[in-house]
Amino acid sequence: MADLATDTAGIQSPNPFWIASGPPGNSLRQVRLAFEAGWGGVVWKTVGGPVIDTANRYGGLDIYGRKLVGLNNIELISDRPTDVNLAEIAQAKAEFPDRAVIISLMVETEREAWHEIVKRAEQTGADGFELNFGCPHGMSERNMGAAVGQVPEYIEMITSWVKEVATIPVLVKLTPNITNIESGALAAKAGGADGVSAINTINSIIGLDLDTWETRPSVDGKGSHGGYAGPAVKPIALHMVSSIAHNPELSGLPISGIGGAHTWQDVAEFMLLGASTVQVCTAIMHHGFRLVGELETGLSNYLDSRGLASVRDLIGGSVERITNFGDFDLNYQVRAKIDPVDCIGCGKCIEVCRDNQVDCIDWATGTLNIGRIAEVDQTECIGCDLCSIVCPVENCITMEPQERTLAPMSWNQLNAEIGVPGSCANTSDITWEEFPTLIEGKVDSHGMDNPSTADVPALDA
Repeated sequence: MADLATDTAGIQSPNPFWIASGPPGNSLRQVRLAFEAGWGGVVWKTVGGPVIDTANRYGGLDIYGRKLVGLNNIELISDRPTDVNLAEIAQAKAEFPDRAVIISLMVETEREAWHEIVKRAEQTGADGFELNFGCPHGMSERNMGAAVGQVPEYIEMITSWVKEVATIPVLVKLTPNITNIESGALAAKAGGADGVSAINTINSIIGLDLDTWETRPSVDGKGSHGGYAGPAVKPIALHMVSSIAHNPELSGLPISGIGGAHTWQDVAEFMLLGASTVQVCTAIMHHGFRLVGELETGLSNYLDSRGLASVRDLIGGSVERITNFGDFDLNYQVRAKIDPVDCIGCGKCIEVCRDNQVDCIDWATGTLNIGRIAEVDQTECIGCDLCSIVCPVENCITMEPQERTLAPMSWNQLNAEIGVPGSCANTSDITWEEFPTLIEGKVDSHGMDNPSTADVPALDA
């Protein structure tokens, strides 16, 4: 069986499954249940100044009968007294010395306030701190949370204050509500952070009640922006984690991944893109602590099936596969292929190809059981993959690689070799009318060869 033990910025845990700072990690009672269930670590719900929460606090997004695809919350940091939280944190660490206990912190932007809370919190015996620079609601209006995380200079400044007195690892939790999350990670590193956590929740309004016109959640008829989490945010989180891991200036900076992880597959994806631990919150709010058993069994079996001895072997395994459009091989080609046996004749692929792409799929004579099946015109297919994505039958439509007829050529190579109109100064004399002829034999030009369907000639530029 593969070893699931891992390390994030020097914080050891028996597995990569951490509870993210939030409702599931708000008391000793909950953390006991979590650790008894098998969770490897907990980031205690943010400890800081006094708050008073509202009712209601949550709004869920359901899609096509699936519950809680997204979760919006307007809940604040822990509303329990700081001394109570710290006492329970100390007890949790004493009872479970092999588990990672990290304290999420948030106080006002004053050096003395940060020094005081860090010194008090270290007395618990916790393994690390997570500085909450990401909360997008409530606390940001008090110049904390995302109000700090959106200003790199503040991230660097407060992180450096914490590092002046902290003797245990410090993670900085980054907000996604920013143009480029790498700037926040660079600031955290400059401030001396031992690692980062990404991402915090996304600013959102989950929806409206069309009977009352009130937002969800509604507090006596009023609503506000809140933090969006759940499975729907995972693609955004994966992108941001990979951006941090791929940046050469951030090379080696440990990452604890957060954002929509519900399954062992989700955990593996975060780790392949650079995370060494993965934090979970919404999934626990939906299914409870027992979820960790499925995560542990699934990830362990996956590692065994791949012949990997340790979960550490996953970390960053796909980072170098992330590149820019300009480096893609424009001459790599695939074409859609529909299995005539599996096709159920629903026509979904025909409709979406007709309305969105090149209209290359049509009806053909079906099998004995189905009078009609879909068929792809291989000479027209552009290999976009939309048909296979919308097909309701798994693996009925596959994208088949084509025999290569042209040498590999990327957009960057093309630009360097012949130039692209409007893309570089030294090729400004090339016109778009000349461009298709100049790239002939170098690049499969796709849509450039498609005839116009307009009834009038093209307009002059």
